[in-house]
Amino acid sequence: MKPVMVVAGTRPEIIKMAPIIRALGKTKLPSVFVHCGQHYDYNMAQQFIENLELQGPDFSLKIKATSPGAQTAEIMMKMDQLLENLEPAIVLVEGDTNTVLSAALAANKRFVPIGHVEAGLRSFDLRMPEEHNRRLTDHISEYLFAPTERAIANLRKESVWGKIYLTGNTAIDAVIQHLPIAEKKSKIMEKIPFKTFALATAHRAENVDDPEVLESFMEVFSKSPVPVVYPMHPRTRKRLQENNMLRQMEQLKNLLIFPPLGYLDFLVLMKNCRLVITDSGGIQEEATAPNIRKRVLVIRLSTERQEAVEAGFAEVVGTDRNNILASMIETVESDEKLPFVSPFGDGTAAVKTVDIIKKNFV
Repeated sequence: MKPVMVVAGTRPEIIKMAPIIRALGKTKLPSVFVHCGQHYDYNMAQQFIENLELQGPDFSLKIKATSPGAQTAEIMMKMDQLLENLEPAIVLVEGDTNTVLSAALAANKRFVPIGHVEAGLRSFDLRMPEEHNRRLTDHISEYLFAPTERAIANLRKESVWGKIYLTGNTAIDAVIQHLPIAEKKSKIMEKIPFKTFALATAHRAENVDDPEVLESFMEVFSKSPVPVVYPMHPRTRKRLQENNMLRQMEQLKNLLIFPPLGYLDFLVLMKNCRLVITDSGGIQEEATAPNIRKRVLVIRLSTERQEAVEAGFAEVVGTDRNNILASMIETVESDEKLPFVSPFGDGTAAVKTVDIIKKNFV
């Protein structure tokens, strides 16, 4: 059999593809792991691969382009050459990044079947580049691995031509598999001087590229009802520097800033925090895992993880400082219990996905 090609390019893709790589390793299916280098910084890519105890990629594409368009084009060109050389049976991509769209388009032009892991997510916010990426990928994929019934409904409403399967989300697989390892290996809590804290992340362009939004976040951190632990994304640090805000942010007494953290450290922080404030999509899923179960305030105007909102885990609070602070205070003071079951599956998504591939290609 020709190999199954697993493609990832960013931290979230590596995390969510890790259970699939492991599940493939337990079968007789040949496979190759390709890292496209969209996150080329060590802390944003290689560190995660090492933390997850994965074997290094079989192929790494060193991407030099920085603009989204040039990056997409360069990944397509290099993937095209790799596809010609390897002739895989199927290309698996996950999510909604430039890597996902680029690899999918390259495979489509080579008439190689595409399997889209986490298919069918929709924010219905066309200002988000990710919304375009995920929609385009869904419409050229032959195999659509949907995490929830809502995702399936979205795909059917759009009349996609590929085969749709309900699998759950591999984010839950990853948390269940890795939190026990994280709690044994991570020393991050030794660096946290607070008994109670909020965990914050922010990296999306529509947030950190806007100085007014950055000012809003800074005020939220300064007035937070609990201390805030903030692993700062390189993009955010750069924008703060450009807007002469970094020094002011670093001087906030209520805020503890870290550089980008490894996945295992982040899991431990998520396990021990009181609440999460984030513009990340994947964290909204991870927080619902049965061994995490944390309240998430989504600092965006929309979410493609509406299931987390409906289950009571997440609340979309936007970027207005007053709204965020009000929700933080309410969450800190509340004793409401969160569900024990994740709306994104039971941790068997990777096994289900690999079983479907086996039935179709062996």
